[in-house]
Amino acid sequence: MKRILILCILLVVSAYLVVSATLFNYKPEDRFCSGIELTIKDSVNYEFITQQGVNEILKRKGLSPKDKRLKDINVRQIEEALAQHPFIAEAECYLTSGGGVAVDIYQRIPLLRIMGNNGDEYYLDNTGKIIASLGKPVHVAVATGFIDRKFAQDQLYQLGKYLQTDAFWNAQIEQINVTPKQELELVPRVGSHILFLGKAEDYNEKFRKLQTFYEEVLSQVGWNKYERISVEFNNQIICTKKEK
Repeated sequence: MKRILILCILLVVSAYLVVSATLFNYKPEDRFCSGIELTIKDSVNYEFITQQGVNEILKRKGLSPKDKRLKDINVRQIEEALAQHPFIAEAECYLTSGGGVAVDIYQRIPLLRIMGNNGDEYYLDNTGKIIASLGKPVHVAVATGFIDRKFAQDQLYQLGKYLQTDAFWNAQIEQINVTPKQELELVPRVGSHILFLGKAEDYNEKFRKLQTFYEEVLSQVGWNKYERISVEFNNQIICTKKEK
């Protein structure tokens, strides 16, 4: 009986050693990729990047991890290829414990759409960088008129940032027109008037005066009483009534 017990123990130990040797010699990198796990890390209001779009980019670049061994997948090359997309600010790629490839995408968030009279058309993102237009409309304010890229990335970017942080004016302003003197005219969504800011400066003060005027005057006399409301000069608002 004792001999049988010892034999059973030896068989169990032998089996354990065989299984252990197999497991220790197995390299996870020899597994084939189980797929891509895509995560969009920022606002859900923009759907510029999709699983299908990522797959198409990687396939076109010859970097698709599908049917590849994990050891043959270069995650750095995948990050660099995706970062070339005009609406991707940053891509992070890494192998998962489940044998897949995880891709975390940070989108570039459009701030303004620029349509200059010089033929330039592009978006400014929320860091002031230029995004090439993809033909897909994005619901942000449109800037038109006499705009070069320097003016857009300096003055208009500051205006766009202000609008982005102010819920009322972000919802209200749909167009910014730049005159030949580089003065700003704003077209609101409500009312048939033009808001004239003058030079691209002092946004906090100018919009503060305008909001007070909206609340205390336009709410009483009506949104369509004036055709032009100017806050170009300090300490005054100049209104031009509509001709009857």
